[in-house]
Amino acid sequence: FLTLTFKTQAEVHMGLLPYGDDQKPNPRLARHTIDLMAMLQEKTRGNLSLEEKRLLENSLTELRFRFVQQFGSEK
Repeated sequence: FLTLTFKTQAEVHMGLLPYGDDQKPNPRLARHTIDLMAMLQEKTRGNLSLEEKRLLENSLTELRFRFVQQFGSEK
C-alpha cells in the first residue's frame, strides 16, 4: 500500500494523473517522492516478500523512466 501511495503521488507531481485544479507538474516533488521510494527499497532490503520487492522495484523503474521522459535529466 505504501509503495502504491508513493507511486501515485509521484505520478501526480509529474502531471500524469489529474488532481484538483492545479495541474502543473512539479519535478522537485516528483524527484523527492522517487528518492523516498529508493530509500524505502534500501532500508527494507531482505525484509520484503518477493511480491513486495518486485512491486517496489518495478514501480521505481517505471517512475524513473517516466521522470526522464517528462523532465529530461533535470533534478
